[in-house]
Amino acid sequence: MKHLQLRKEVHHDRLVDCHQDRPADIYAMFLDAVSRSPEAIALVDGEERWSYSVLAARVAICAARLTSLGLAAGDRLAILLSNRADYSTLLLAAARLGLIAVPMNIRQRAPETAHVLNDSGAAAIIFDDALEDQLPNRSDHPELRHWLRYPDEAALWSNAEAEPPTDAPHCAAVGEDDPFCILYTSGTTGRPKGAVLTHLGLVTNCIGSQQHLGLRDGESMILAVPASHVTGIALILMLSIRVAGKVVMQQAFKARPFLELAQAERMSYAIMVPAMYKLCLMEPDFAGFDLSNWRIGAFGGAPMAESCIETLAAQLPQLTLVNIYGSTETSSPAVMMPLGDCPAHPDKVGKALPYADILIMDEEGRELPRGEQGEIWIAGAMTIPRYWNNPEATERGFTGGYWRSGDIGTMDAKGYIRVLDRMKDMINRGGFKIYSVEVENMLMSHEAVTEAVVVGRPCPVLGERVEAFVVAPGQLDGTALRDFCARNLSDYKVPDHVYIVEGPLPRNPNGKLLKTAVREWLPEMSADQPA
Repeated sequence: MKHLQLRKEVHHDRLVDCHQDRPADIYAMFLDAVSRSPEAIALVDGEERWSYSVLAARVAICAARLTSLGLAAGDRLAILLSNRADYSTLLLAAARLGLIAVPMNIRQRAPETAHVLNDSGAAAIIFDDALEDQLPNRSDHPELRHWLRYPDEAALWSNAEAEPPTDAPHCAAVGEDDPFCILYTSGTTGRPKGAVLTHLGLVTNCIGSQQHLGLRDGESMILAVPASHVTGIALILMLSIRVAGKVVMQQAFKARPFLELAQAERMSYAIMVPAMYKLCLMEPDFAGFDLSNWRIGAFGGAPMAESCIETLAAQLPQLTLVNIYGSTETSSPAVMMPLGDCPAHPDKVGKALPYADILIMDEEGRELPRGEQGEIWIAGAMTIPRYWNNPEATERGFTGGYWRSGDIGTMDAKGYIRVLDRMKDMINRGGFKIYSVEVENMLMSHEAVTEAVVVGRPCPVLGERVEAFVVAPGQLDGTALRDFCARNLSDYKVPDHVYIVEGPLPRNPNGKLLKTAVREWLPEMSADQPA
């Protein structure tokens, strides 16, 4: 595959590396896929299978319907839908018209939805009829002009049998620096912020991901993560369009149905969190599924246990695992593991993508030498320009065009990046710095553990103690897991207590562990309780 040339360009007053040859925007990227592969399957949703030409017709109808409602370029369109094929219809119709999509997670509740609607100034919302009880009172949002229930009130724009209209053209006013969507960050502290993802940022990462992963036209993918999350949008829905590929919808991840779909649809590429891979491996007849087409297995959010990497290598020798590191603020990937390097570097997330500029900085804002620990700063064409309607958060989160990730990490002499922990989650036990992620990864490496979280508990003697909560179906106790950690970790890193809980662990609507909620579980204990 020919690598595309980069050149320096100015975007949002930042000098960044950009691909010279690139689509003008997301909708132009879609039109290119339709032109190349009109009859190829674009989306599979249950019994429905849409070709690219059918999807293009649905997008045209949808765009005409949205135009008839008075929506115009720059208006925000909120989307509260589960994983379904029409998610792509909506995103592409919005891109065609220059609307700004505002995807929302179906796990959020009415107060969270109200905040997003107010902060974004949404002009319309399309919501799944099963999620109506998660909506705020309509009277509290007089500026929201249209409340469209899916599928009933959306039937006028999702009917593929109708004649595609011609009066909703590709909006010429859309520029690549314009917002494609606003994604609200997790809000683990304070209210969620609206990250503004541009057409250029997503196009950049689609090209970069295709190049790095060696993806070919017609790849088969399963959307097992939420369509509303940056991973689902950037690394499945938009990336599939870049390669004129097929996306198979899974409403919610369950290991066995995922494996059945992967076999039936000849899945060739997937991205999931490590726990999802582990759940697949725990299926008793995993080896009986025909997954011979599965070439690329991307993962992120946490390192994958070495035991899981080894088992996958033994069971699926044709599968190349690829660690990916990124965020909403970087339009997803900024770092990827070079193909084939994952087994040799299980504690690393990879190297910076060619257009990503990554620094390791100290607390005074000075770049650190290779190998030293500091905060990871990220810049590049894929990094968002700002938070929506929040100049204060933008000023706090960005310095000199670099997004300050809040992650502690290192970069070695060869450019491999290691993420140690979130700055706020590091534990100080008697002067020893403990990265909660390292202890969590050790617990996750135990074959019986499916989820683990580690937090610090204030201690007047040591400063903090290490406390772990674990989901481990079957017969397993905390003492056995402490002993397991003691055999593999320095003594000061071993959890003072390991609590077995039924699970699932508390997560926010985007799937991030809520350590603030976990800390509330900590029982009252005397300061001198032995470790």
